[in-house]
Amino acid sequence: MSQIIKKPIITEKATLDSEENNRFAFVVDRRANKIEIKKAVENMYGVTIEKVRTMTYGGGKSSVKYTNKGIVEQRNSVWKKAIVTVADGETIDLFNNI
Repeated sequence: MSQIIKKPIITEKATLDSEENNRFAFVVDRRANKIEIKKAVENMYGVTIEKVRTMTYGGGKSSVKYTNKGIVEQRNSVWKKAIVTVADGETIDLFNNI
């Protein structure tokens, strides 16, 4: 289960969303579905998850670099983000291990 959740996303937008709407963002394995993500978060943090939303990023347009050896194209890496909504009255403490 711990292989599904790679790391939490700690940005200004994600932190504000966690404070106001009780939603937390994680980078997850690309092949994981919503049910697996829900079970992994519930087991790891001991909270009840109401909703899971997922988004896949990257893999689109190649970046072009002009080098001494010619033009090199490199595709963006593909990664998946999951936003989980925690039940009212519960929270996830992402900063306890720092």
